[in-house]
Amino acid sequence: MGVRAATPALAAALLFGASTPLAKLLVGSTPPLLLAGLLYLGSGLGLGLLLAVRAARGRTAAGAMRIPLAEVPWLAGAILFGGVLGPALLMLGLTQVGGAAASLLLNVEGVLTALIAWVVFKENADRRIVAGMVAIVAGGALLSWEPGGTTLSPGALIIAGACLCWAIDNNLTRKVSTNDAMLVACLKGAFAGACNTGLALSTGSELPGTGAVASSLLVGFLGYGLSLTLFVVGLRTLGTARTGAYFSVAPLFGVLISFALWPEAPGPLFWAAAALMGLGVWLHVSERHEHEHTHEPLVHAHRHRHDEHHQHQHDFPWDGTEPHVYPHRHQALTHGHPHFPDIHHRHGHTPPAEPAAQERGK
Repeated sequence: MGVRAATPALAAALLFGASTPLAKLLVGSTPPLLLAGLLYLGSGLGLGLLLAVRAARGRTAAGAMRIPLAEVPWLAGAILFGGVLGPALLMLGLTQVGGAAASLLLNVEGVLTALIAWVVFKENADRRIVAGMVAIVAGGALLSWEPGGTTLSPGALIIAGACLCWAIDNNLTRKVSTNDAMLVACLKGAFAGACNTGLALSTGSELPGTGAVASSLLVGFLGYGLSLTLFVVGLRTLGTARTGAYFSVAPLFGVLISFALWPEAPGPLFWAAAALMGLGVWLHVSERHEHEHTHEPLVHAHRHRHDEHHQHQHDFPWDGTEPHVYPHRHQALTHGHPHFPDIHHRHGHTPPAEPAAQERGK
């Protein structure tokens, strides 16, 4: 259960981690703001094509291809912070910081994501989850540690600002994660890409050669589009803090790819950091959270199978194909089983009464 639920978030981390050193290769030939726009345009265009193919094959119900009006402000905020401000700051920071160092700094995003989820949105976390996050963060700190270094460069602070924007984005995106993940990612890519590209061109930037544009679009489709789609799936199945923790492993993937592009033998700190990050992931994957809980009535649309949480009838002809996507209704349900704070388990937690207190109350 834990490994399967974690797979989308870890795959998102791999794709995004790879995009940072690859974007570093493109920074020299493309202005930062324009590159940010092209990366997100690649995301929007690529996912739009996949959505069209999926619709043509009849795999998506028409009602699933929309965002409820009440959730549009959450999506707009996510686009502003994650699709406009975040990538623009990252591309600006990449002009001053190396590809490997930038990949390591992105570890800050997971920490900020978890803090916002726990403090602002009151997402549940036990000691095991916090310990796993600490281990992952410690691994990132080891990777980025430089003996004798006591200050952060302006470029590093700019990238940290991008991480804060993405942390806000992650928590806002959780509010719309019950919708089709590819649709959410496509809308974010299309709007953010058009905004950043238009702003860059209006301020004097010029499009690079065809090869650079095509490379930017491809990196954006893989590192932003598919990665964000998988990240939204992670938000749906794991909640924000846990998905952010897994996504914090992205710097490790980024460093490995940076070593491949700019050959350098990993030192002892790298392997120690990898061990700490592996420990953190294991603590999260092996989590077991179980108690009796109540599901409130809910209507939403997402890719699903007819499991214990999806025992409903269809008001349209269905050939039995699973998984599928369409708007569906959940009735109130009370039961107990191991679970994460996913889209079906966003409930509060009331500590049980202590045995001694219960005895005194008799």
